Amino acid sequence: MKGKKAAPSAARAEKENGDRVVDFSEPYPVFTSKMKEDYLILVPDMLPWHFDLFTHIICMHGYRLEVLRNEGRAVIDEGLKHVHNDACFPALCVIGQYLNALKSGKYDLDHTAVMITQTGGGCRASNYLPLIRKALRAEFPNIPVISFNFSDLEKDSGFDMTPSLFIEMVYGVLYGDIIMSLHNQTAPYEKNAGDCAAVRKNCIEHLKKEFDTGGYRKFKRNARFILDAFSAVPVTQEKKIKVGIVGEIYVKYSPLGNSHLEEFLLSEGCEPVVPALMDFLLYCVVNSLNDAKLYGKKSIATPLFKIVYRWVYAKQKKLIAWMKQTRYEPLHDFEHLRALADQVINQGVKMGEGWLIPAEMAALCESGTENIVCAQPFGCLPNHIAGKGASRAVKALFPQANIVPVDYDPSATKVNQENRIKLMLATARERM
Repeated sequence: MKGKKAAPSAARAEKENGDRVVDFSEPYPVFTSKMKEDYLILVPDMLPWHFDLFTHIICMHGYRLEVLRNEGRAVIDEGLKHVHNDACFPALCVIGQYLNALKSGKYDLDHTAVMITQTGGGCRASNYLPLIRKALRAEFPNIPVISFNFSDLEKDSGFDMTPSLFIEMVYGVLYGDIIMSLHNQTAPYEKNAGDCAAVRKNCIEHLKKEFDTGGYRKFKRNARFILDAFSAVPVTQEKKIKVGIVGEIYVKYSPLGNSHLEEFLLSEGCEPVVPALMDFLLYCVVNSLNDAKLYGKKSIATPLFKIVYRWVYAKQKKLIAWMKQTRYEPLHDFEHLRALADQVINQGVKMGEGWLIPAEMAALCESGTENIVCAQPFGCLPNHIAGKGASRAVKALFPQANIVPVDYDPSATKVNQENRIKLMLATARERM
């Protein structure tokens, strides 16, 4: 009919972006092995304690990486332009960080890629990749997206996960965990402000040299170096409130995602207690084994997962044994976490962080950290069920548990989040 616009083809999801029409049916750009040396890979900030090591390790294998540190409302607003505010808050933060950085003018847009980690679970995190690609297609259509995963989610990526890179990353996680734990157990009590930050920097630089020369395999020697370095920091003998942090993997660790929760707790005169990243990685491996055991989902990779689990868990047990020889509280034993989980919830509950959240809450209470912040993205069903929902069962086991769930989303203000935590701390101080 004359004067009437033709309806868009179902195969072409077009969007007006200024004067440019975006065709989402076009193939997305792919990162190939030929781009390895020429492209800079941008990584969203999630693990401030670990990413310094991870970046160094990956760069040793010929890649160029940069961890994004941009923050602020501008980052969140960029995310809101392309991600519905009912979608996963971490996806919004990550996409906002990418777009804000790419618009900064700092990067060569013809030689830049972005990377995201994926576990391949059943929550919305598995949809990050299409969300990121859709956002980039609208703003920067030539930027490829790399999925860093062990679930075979992306088969066409030029990022090569070799056995040597995997082994080095495992050591990187273990070293990052002990540095995070020792820093948080020392910083609230340091006599001289800045001592802990200097020790952390020294330990990271020492480990980078160890990775360069292959000495990263000297596990006991490097762990002892870290333990001795933090043990030498002069500390006071005052008693402070310990506050555990559990929840969804991104908001638990990311300063952008949790409004700098660790720094806030330190400013309130508390000792933040953050569970190890290795617990989450072992949780992912065990879930694959539980799939075979509980749901009959066996695969050719199941025996390999068993080997990986035994090797990594043995490393974690050694680290715990060495920490027990010092004044420091050791990391949680993962098998003990599983036993605690069985008292609260079935290990078949594995969407998102699943049974790991109540297990970590129980382990924190058992070890004397009864005040807990459960950080969860708004609308995150797995975390509301396994975190907020399971807290009553944890309190039945540990009546003194003082657990506060805190939602993180684009409309939540930092003041409201901190006020909820301050109410929890007021109860903790009364008990103290």
